[in-house]
Amino acid sequence: MNLQLTALDAAIFGVYILGVIALGVYASRQNKKTRRDYFLAGDKMSWWMIGGSIIAANISSHHLVGAMGAAYNRGFVAIAMEWGAILLGFNALLWIFLPFYIRNGFYTVPEFLERRFSGAARTTYAGLILLTYIFVEISAVLYLGAVSLNTLFGFDIMVCVLILSVLTGIYTILGGLRAVIWTEMLQLGVLVLGGIILTFATVSKAGGISAVLETSKDWDLILPATDPDFPWTMYLGGLVCISVFYCATNQFLVQRVLAAKNEWHARMGVVFGDYLKFFVPLIITVPALVAPKLFPDLEKPDQLFSVLVANLLPSGLVGLVMAGLIAAVMSHLSGAINSCTSILTNDIYLPYFKKDATDEQAVRFGKLSGAVVIIVGVACSALFISHSEKPVFLYLMNAYGWFTPGIATMFLLGILWKRSTNAGALAAGVLTIPLSIILDQALPGMPFFNRTGIVFWTCMIVCVVVSLMTKPKPEAELAGLIWNKESMKLPEDQRALNRGLRNPAFWWAIITAAVLFFYIRFA
Repeated sequence: MNLQLTALDAAIFGVYILGVIALGVYASRQNKKTRRDYFLAGDKMSWWMIGGSIIAANISSHHLVGAMGAAYNRGFVAIAMEWGAILLGFNALLWIFLPFYIRNGFYTVPEFLERRFSGAARTTYAGLILLTYIFVEISAVLYLGAVSLNTLFGFDIMVCVLILSVLTGIYTILGGLRAVIWTEMLQLGVLVLGGIILTFATVSKAGGISAVLETSKDWDLILPATDPDFPWTMYLGGLVCISVFYCATNQFLVQRVLAAKNEWHARMGVVFGDYLKFFVPLIITVPALVAPKLFPDLEKPDQLFSVLVANLLPSGLVGLVMAGLIAAVMSHLSGAINSCTSILTNDIYLPYFKKDATDEQAVRFGKLSGAVVIIVGVACSALFISHSEKPVFLYLMNAYGWFTPGIATMFLLGILWKRSTNAGALAAGVLTIPLSIILDQALPGMPFFNRTGIVFWTCMIVCVVVSLMTKPKPEAELAGLIWNKESMKLPEDQRALNRGLRNPAFWWAIITAAVLFFYIRFA
């Protein structure tokens, strides 16, 4: 099923691509040659840019293509991963971790682990997270974006991978986080507009709002424990682990919070991200719910996005919606590349190879490492070609479960329990991958959420036991690193910003109540 672009579609698509590159290059020229400006955009980001860029980076081809395929295949429960993040991961970021990241002036998330435990804990995180970014984030996003371009236009998949990686790499490597965030705001607008157009076209063709309401009888957010993909037992550990990691301890998203003007903007940005996290998945899921009425026998669920675009949209809108897909791919890809360069530079190059490096040398290394990351990601994207009989979105969640239990353990116990020790944290981090492999080999039929939950709680127990057997840090060295109720309050000089409708807690309560309503109504 190849779709030939009309002149209008090609013009819209081409203008968008040129616009993103031009904006990224322009943003790169606003950078000063300092490490903080390149990696944290000079700490000048307002709340609306933080929240928007968090979701623009988060929503990518594995949502437009992968999550839409999962919803077509499994129904409304596919949205549980997205809304669960509002209740779990983003709450952990907002109310537990955020104050410590901002007040300590960290460049990267692993710096917390070094201050709390040791340089070895920081390096363990850096190793695990780089594997996750390269094998899960960058390679999968490239693959899924290329699949859609291949389905629609007939281009070779690896050619599409190369085009996407080169276009995104240009402005990401040149401009650092500032270019990433500026372009993400444009990409978010195009993504949402394209998603709304595709949703409207699909729902209208399927019979209107009544067709959507007809599917609501099957809107189950809590499925039996025997379900192979989304058992209710996932809420006992697997979903908690992945969500806390992804939203609260993930350099990929947290880097935007670190670039905030101040803590109030950081908090308000996360809450604004909650609202976007609630609405954007709806425009991805709703068309998939009614799509079986129109296309009941798709060979592969991940083809749905391309099929809807090819069959339901007129000339002009095809180019706009495909620009939305590329917007999702490029924003996610640029964020992942930038996070890799930040960690490689600040957590590996500077501590171990060039402690006395100037800002100029650090930025230069960041740019070179970005190019290497892109090359490795392109090579790894070919691995996904053999994993397409089920929605790739489920493979991604599975992959997160291999790397994240130890990371979530190190951060949660590190910030909530002052008795946790460096030895306990390292034991949890090192245990993650071997234990995941053992369980996967011994019980291959176990749902990946359950496997992740078991590994997560095992890591927690191991960390507690080892910590109780080893000597903790003196309390004086833990000042400003352990959570208490005072941590939720803004610094004194910012509390005037927190009054009335400017209070993030007010808006947080509204969106949290909305998500809880759906969970209770469709449990």
